[in-house]
Amino acid sequence: LSPGAKMGCFTFIKVMMILFNLAIFLSGGTLLGVGIWVRVDGESFLNIFGALSSSILQVVNVGYLLIAIGAILLVIGFLGCYGAQKESKCLLMMFFSVVLIIFIAEVAAAVLALVFTGLAETLLTGLVTPLLKEKYGVDTEFTNIWNITMTQVHCCGLNNYTDFNNSYFYETHGSYPMQCCDMQEPCNSTLAAQSAVQGCFNQILEEIRTNAGVAGGVAAGIAALEIASMAVSMYLYCRLDEK
Repeated sequence: LSPGAKMGCFTFIKVMMILFNLAIFLSGGTLLGVGIWVRVDGESFLNIFGALSSSILQVVNVGYLLIAIGAILLVIGFLGCYGAQKESKCLLMMFFSVVLIIFIAEVAAAVLALVFTGLAETLLTGLVTPLLKEKYGVDTEFTNIWNITMTQVHCCGLNNYTDFNNSYFYETHGSYPMQCCDMQEPCNSTLAAQSAVQGCFNQILEEIRTNAGVAGGVAAGIAALEIASMAVSMYLYCRLDEK
């Protein structure tokens, strides 16, 4: 290519890099705002987005997760957009490094999720079950979110009704939440065992398996974008040496 064509190609890719990362920056700001909204008024978020959002909220704290993802996207968007606009090798390399770290972490998480589903269940049980015992019936928002989840998804606790054994709610009311007994009261251990309502973790896994194709496609698309972003940032980085 002639020097003019090379410069035109460089300028085009630079502009695309700026626009792409500007979109990432704005998306990060949006997610950050939604995360703050979830933390401030989680119940209205659940009412709008329905049962699946409420079930996911029990496994991970969506508010904090969205805030973290939003903040990361803000950083990535800023590094990519400002680095390309200012033609800063330092910022472009930082952008490349951050995206590479995230890509490696995503691949590792995907492998662990596929290979160690049982381990994931054990870890979640260790994290979520103590919260159920301590906060269900005490924290109003936490209790409302779990009630919405268990009612709409038709599940009980993370694993089953035994998650509420020795909990504040059970000690106070002498029974399990009525969702553990197909909405029958009083929900004692005998009725809960007969009802055999599944835990919410199993229900979420079933949702994931049902939508595995869509989730895989989205994950592949995100991975492709990350690889393309790293390639473009490295192209700009290398081309700056020639200018």
